[in-house]
Amino acid sequence: MSIDYLLCMLPGLLIVMAAGWYVKSAYAKWSKVATRSGMTGHQAAQRLAAAAGLEGLKMAGVAGQLTDNYDPRTKTLNLSQEVAQSPSVASIAVAAHELGHAQQDAQGYLPLRFRSAIVPMVKIGSSLGWIMIIGGIALYSAGIAFGVDLAWLGVVFFGGGALFALATLPVELNASKRARQLLTQTGIVTSPDEERGVRTVLNAAAWTYVGALVSALTQLLYYASMLMGMGRRRS
Repeated sequence: MSIDYLLCMLPGLLIVMAAGWYVKSAYAKWSKVATRSGMTGHQAAQRLAAAAGLEGLKMAGVAGQLTDNYDPRTKTLNLSQEVAQSPSVASIAVAAHELGHAQQDAQGYLPLRFRSAIVPMVKIGSSLGWIMIIGGIALYSAGIAFGVDLAWLGVVFFGGGALFALATLPVELNASKRARQLLTQTGIVTSPDEERGVRTVLNAAAWTYVGALVSALTQLLYYASMLMGMGRRRS
């Protein structure tokens, strides 16, 4: 791993690390602040689902902390034990965010549909792209000029990860916006302090997606710039 690679990846790495700390800090703080309604994350999700017309939504438990997610394939809202059972501001914020994804799915939210559509391409491209990039560079180093072209094709495949990260950002931001609106409209959040806590937790989570996007783009740019240099040497 070269020093140039590390320097190129440093901005994204710093954002990811800072975002991770921000999420844990915000969650830890607001998980200690009880909701005025006394509702747990699971209870809040049930009320929000009813208000959003998602009565058929299934809910299940998932192991771990902050592993909460919505699975569009099974139409299931998966909540971690802490979020589901805790009557905290952080818990209702997380549950509401995932409920926002369920609402997106039910309404056919275009960015979510696009992100779901490219998942197979991203899975294949992220694996095959690495092989093609490394193999192309190895071929070029062995004196086979075609290696540059193969590596460029790998960059294109690898670029699917950056496209997925880019598509994820508006989906997550919209889910957080829906969460705040639903919590207010249903009367689960009633005080400025609760609103501030929900906003802080959701904003902290958003930065993790920003970090993922920056990391994917910088990695893509690193390989592109390296191959451009190889192409100039070949010509």
